Amino acid sequence: MPNAPKTPKHGVRVPEELWQAAKRKAGDRGETLTEVIIRALTRYVRDYDD
Repeated sequence: MPNAPKTPKHGVRVPEELWQAAKRKAGDRGETLTEVIIRALTRYVRDYDD
C-alpha cells in the first residue's frame, strides 16, 4: 500500500474537552495532534528513564 502509515495506530481515552483544546492549539501552531503527542511521550520517556 503506497499510503500506508509507518507507525501503528493506538487508541487512548482522553476527555473530549481536553482533546478538542489540544487539537485547536496544535492547529494554531501548525502542528498535528499526533506530533504533539509523540513529542510529549518522547519527553516523558526521556525524563523518567530509570
